[in-house]
Amino acid sequence: MKTRFLSAILLLSISLVHSAWAQAVSHSEQKQLVIIDTDIGDDIDDAFAVSLALQIPEFKLLGITTAFGDTKLRAQLAVRLLAAVGRGDIPVVAGVETPPRTKFTQAQYAEGGDAKQVQQGSAPDFILAEIRKHPGQITLIAIGPQTNLGAAIEKDPATFRKLKRIVMMGGSVYKGYAGGAPDPEWNILCDIPAAQKVFTSGVPLYVMPLDATILKLNDERRKALFDYTSPLTRQIEELYKEWGQPTPTLFDPMAVGYAARPDLCPTTALYITVDDKGFTRPGPGTPNAQVCLKSDPATFFPFLSQRLMSVAPTGAPAR
Repeated sequence: MKTRFLSAILLLSISLVHSAWAQAVSHSEQKQLVIIDTDIGDDIDDAFAVSLALQIPEFKLLGITTAFGDTKLRAQLAVRLLAAVGRGDIPVVAGVETPPRTKFTQAQYAEGGDAKQVQQGSAPDFILAEIRKHPGQITLIAIGPQTNLGAAIEKDPATFRKLKRIVMMGGSVYKGYAGGAPDPEWNILCDIPAAQKVFTSGVPLYVMPLDATILKLNDERRKALFDYTSPLTRQIEELYKEWGQPTPTLFDPMAVGYAARPDLCPTTALYITVDDKGFTRPGPGTPNAQVCLKSDPATFFPFLSQRLMSVAPTGAPAR
């Protein structure tokens, strides 16, 4: 009787362990595999976007690639940010370098990053290699000029088409920077041929244009965030101070937020072309993109704040 009782206990224990393991595996499999392609270091919205991605447990970040201008220095910035918040396990790969077109406002912070921790190789090759490992599974979040994406398409369009989807901040469909007529948006304008390749790549596109991303982080929200002194918010605040302007417009975090919570920015199916002046024109044709034309700041900002402040503040116990 005792032997049978012990055997039953052992079998129950094995069953519970297996169940817990199966649940863990299932949870891991449900995570979105994500690569972020970013021009972090000029405007401050990229730093907010990358930080937000780090706080989304639904993501498994396969890597961060840096785009446009001094991509090596951008990679050092990302390396330093990741190391400071204990996420040095995420690969960072520098992308195709291009002539700079704007000031690298956060260069001092970036120079404190360890260049040796930047993974060898090029961003287009890294993106393609990860797609080959995980065909049909990767969400590529593009929050900078699309030079790396265009180069990857040029190298191996068939593999690139095996992305699950691209979620991008880019374009201006009906509204521009001032809320009036559409403008050539920065991420598209900086590499028009690359953007044209992306919009004709055949990969499912989810586009967050200016229409839905003029999201101003006001003084009250910013103060609440920076008063919450966690390792992550300290890094954002330091980068914000180097950026040197009062009110950030959080274009890029909407793309990250949408990838996790599509309800933050409901989309409309449109056929979009990129013309030679960098305008993203809607027109007749079979839709090639799901485009968010309006977002709700009253929903977005609480989501952003909750995620960025979900790490225990310095000196406080974990929640």
